[in-house]
Amino acid sequence: MEDQININQEKIFELYGDYLLNHGQRPKNVYLFAKENQFEEKEFYHYFSDFNQLEGEMMNHLFIKSLELDAEVNAGIGVTTKERLLNVYYIFFENLTMNRSLVLSILGSSKIQNIKMLHSLKKTHHEFLDTLDFNNWEMLEKAKGDWKKTGDKSRQEILWLHLVSAIEFWKNDTSPDFEKTDIFIEKSIDTGFELMDNEPLRKLADLGKFLFKETFKKA
Repeated sequence: MEDQININQEKIFELYGDYLLNHGQRPKNVYLFAKENQFEEKEFYHYFSDFNQLEGEMMNHLFIKSLELDAEVNAGIGVTTKERLLNVYYIFFENLTMNRSLVLSILGSSKIQNIKMLHSLKKTHHEFLDTLDFNNWEMLEKAKGDWKKTGDKSRQEILWLHLVSAIEFWKNDTSPDFEKTDIFIEKSIDTGFELMDNEPLRKLADLGKFLFKETFKKA
């Protein structure tokens, strides 16, 4: 094949993203996608097995880039576990917003499909949580009973479902600059953390009012 381009993972991300944005749908198959972009089909399979895996890795890539930026910005700065979690989420959702048309094209409308497709992101998210010091949580020091026995895996699953719910909220957010997504993230994380504090009912009430308003105000 003449005039072949140098191909790598990020180049495939770029080419595939351009295709989705320009055509509004996936390529018919890997062969045609590779041919149109002047590289051999087999090179695609060095990195991905199919378009499903490619799309999942694109979402994971955005999260990894968010982690890298957070590490750069907060290098040498002492932050709490909650602050670190919020910082990474805000950067991640900013990255999603910068690529909103592409991300919405990838995610589609099925919640179940999204969770399955986000397998790599879930793994990276769990690895990120493993870097956080939950043992020194101020909230854990105030916790009583079974809350202190919350295991790593349970906490990982709870926080993963929280991230998925935030992505779903962002998909449907119509506020300027998606500012209500930021509110959702902060309030829901506050609720999760404050469940181990002395004022959970106030936090749950605040979150409940916000979600009720956003869900039913247009009905």
